[in-house]
Amino acid sequence: MQNNKNVKLAIVLVTTLFFLWGFSYGLVDVMNKNFQTHLHVTKAESGFIQMAYFGAYFIFALPAGWIARRFSYKTGIIVGLLLYAIGAILIVPAAHLASFGFFLFAFFVLACGLGSLETNANPYITKLGDDKSSSFRINAAQSFNGVGQFLGPIIAGTLLLSFAASKDVSKNMNNISWIYIVIAIVVLIIMIIFIAVKMPDTVESEADKKAELEAKKEGIERKLSSHTNFPLGVLAQFLYVAAQVGAGAFFINYALAHYHGLTPEHAAYFFSVALIAFMAGRIVTTPLMKVVSGDILLGIYSIINVILTILVVAGIEKVSVYLLIAVFFFMSISYPTIFSIALKGMTGNKVKTASSVIVMSIVGGAILPFFMGKVADVVNIQWAYVLLIPCFIYVAWFAFSASFFERRDLAKLAKRAALAHEHAESK
Repeated sequence: MQNNKNVKLAIVLVTTLFFLWGFSYGLVDVMNKNFQTHLHVTKAESGFIQMAYFGAYFIFALPAGWIARRFSYKTGIIVGLLLYAIGAILIVPAAHLASFGFFLFAFFVLACGLGSLETNANPYITKLGDDKSSSFRINAAQSFNGVGQFLGPIIAGTLLLSFAASKDVSKNMNNISWIYIVIAIVVLIIMIIFIAVKMPDTVESEADKKAELEAKKEGIERKLSSHTNFPLGVLAQFLYVAAQVGAGAFFINYALAHYHGLTPEHAAYFFSVALIAFMAGRIVTTPLMKVVSGDILLGIYSIINVILTILVVAGIEKVSVYLLIAVFFFMSISYPTIFSIALKGMTGNKVKTASSVIVMSIVGGAILPFFMGKVADVVNIQWAYVLLIPCFIYVAWFAFSASFFERRDLAKLAKRAALAHEHAESK
């Protein structure tokens, strides 16, 4: 009974982490337009925000995975919260100096913390129960990530973009400072709670160790490379995150260009509506995963997004803004579902190593916004969104192919086991 209570408490605490990094992401996407206005950077230069932010995921994911393997998921989470708080505090002097370069450094440190949180929280939540319900569990937790993403732009739009017309740089920078001071305090409080509470499965479980040892004895141990959906899932996550971050990074620019009379502040509210759609997509779709498999839903949603993005590129006045909002609804389940598919069938330290690599693939979000900014500066903002289309096409293919590759891998494993058994009997 106590163990069951510990698991439930762990799920609740880990779910708060999903909210925290969702809130941070919601704030960051508003910063593109904010810094274009107040720090006078170009659209392409503002893409360096995402480069610093998601580049940190790429750099820190492996160290975070090592921490999980060497110590525990809990330790990795605590390290992540500490770096999150330090990064938030560093934003205060960056705002005081109104230095774009200092902001990039602060966001990098903050995102190193988020990378550690995601590397540990995502696989942890999938393993707090059986594999069959892992997609449901991670999508349920990610719904709170959507709540954070929704609140971020509302706060940033009210406190930051409302000063765009007056060009009040001092007031803008002061508000940025206060937002991140509050974030640092909240994150430190949550870190203290994690330190104080005993978490289940803080080290590799005995069941996982036993399963791996038995597989080694029989000569049928599965390497990461034998999980076909793992490398395919890493690429799918790279392209999906690139599409999601790109869609959000220039949402406000797109809305201002295709919705006549819209102010930057109101465009930020539209972005919040997009993130409500993102959150709603998870809330509506998660129960469906009890009936329809996550990979099939992911494939259908990705095909719909290919069609919607083509219409977004068409740039229909007002209508395309609403279609771009719809894209967020159908992106909602992609990240957690890809994560779950890529990790399916793994146990023990392999999960920790694999999750590190998947989190590294988030670097896609560091790359695409820069190129979208270049296209927007040279051509226009609507054509920047054409870069999302091949991303959604690949994710759709991955989703529809996942069950085939899983069956093929299991058949190969069964064949290897049979051969190993025959070889053992012949001795």
